Amino acid sequence: MSNKHTVIVVGAGPVGLVAGLALKKRGISSVVIEAEPKDRQRPGSRAIYLHNATLDLLESIDEGLGFEIARNGIVWPIKRTLYKGKEVYVKNYGKTDTSDPTKLPPFTSLHQHDIESILYDYCVKAGVEFVWDTPIKEVVPEEDGIKVITKKGEIWEAEYVIGCDGARSVVRETAGLKFEGPRTKDTFLVVDVEEDEHDPLPLERVFHYQHPAMGGRNVMFVPFKGGWRIDLQLLEDDDPNNYTEVEGVKKWLPKVMHPKYAERITWVSSYRFHQVVANSYTDEKRRVLLAGEAAHLFAPFGARGLNSGVPDALIAVKGIEQALKVTSEQKRREAIDKAANERRIAGLWNRNSSSTALHHLQGNSPEMNLKREIAASLTAIVPKLGRWLDEGPYGPKYGPPELTTKY
Repeated sequence: MSNKHTVIVVGAGPVGLVAGLALKKRGISSVVIEAEPKDRQRPGSRAIYLHNATLDLLESIDEGLGFEIARNGIVWPIKRTLYKGKEVYVKNYGKTDTSDPTKLPPFTSLHQHDIESILYDYCVKAGVEFVWDTPIKEVVPEEDGIKVITKKGEIWEAEYVIGCDGARSVVRETAGLKFEGPRTKDTFLVVDVEEDEHDPLPLERVFHYQHPAMGGRNVMFVPFKGGWRIDLQLLEDDDPNNYTEVEGVKKWLPKVMHPKYAERITWVSSYRFHQVVANSYTDEKRRVLLAGEAAHLFAPFGARGLNSGVPDALIAVKGIEQALKVTSEQKRREAIDKAANERRIAGLWNRNSSSTALHHLQGNSPEMNLKREIAASLTAIVPKLGRWLDEGPYGPKYGPPELTTKY
């Protein structure tokens, strides 16, 4: 394998796989370099939800991809919201046929490792080149290209790099780019449990404001193919260690779910809201483009991470494709700038939206607490207040600015 390519993608997570597949389908010489071994175990509680718009984008890269991911996931037909144990909102969308070969569903819910597996199969089928077990040390942008130096001392050369190497991105840091934005002190727990296929729960997304069995803590349940995700919002004075250890989870989980799920735990993690966006999605020499968590970190409510990472990758590829066609340095830089600026605008929008969601969820705002209390008491008279309570934890329902560069 040559160490020279037009584009090097750093990171083989879902965003890197999307970038690698899109480059291959566009006929642009590329390679995907991943720090970890091929059969690595991916720890952590990751994305479980893809919007219809994301499925549509995936379908536009490779025919059948969006539909296959949709078929492998589930669509929960009911969403329900309760306030201190009282139901304040419910909506039944009816059953959705995820096997319909002509229409993508409104969303699909499946674990990220399943999403990655399908993406990887499509990459292999398309002939995407991978280099595994090769962490990089730095990227060195130059006027006429960019060098990627690995920790093993190897030097790879390209015209462009797409940094898809996650929250601790080496590409971002060594290209001179930085995260900007607040990191709050709110602690949330994420627990994934395996479903009991012989006696499954109804497919409903359920959000509890101040769950009565949990001392007023917020709890959310989201089904995905084969399991459930439970989000627990801790109070300001809580010691996360009392809740995050598996034995600790086994104590509180039966208060909110059937006790059998305490023995079906597959993952437990805690996190704080990170509301950060890179100060630029490209470097001074316009040789680097950032995508996914290398470019932004959002609160998980609203599913903005991977659903933003996919268009990040596709617009980066489109911008590079345009840059390769022009004949002047000015036009080349403009093409990269256009792609980088478009996705940063979307990143800032998503950050602001998830900040709105966080304000709605936090229990330390007397004004918001009063608004929620009044809304919950009036939902029978003014049903739209129930909808406000239901949608609040996820931020604005409308999306970020439309893509100006259609893929």
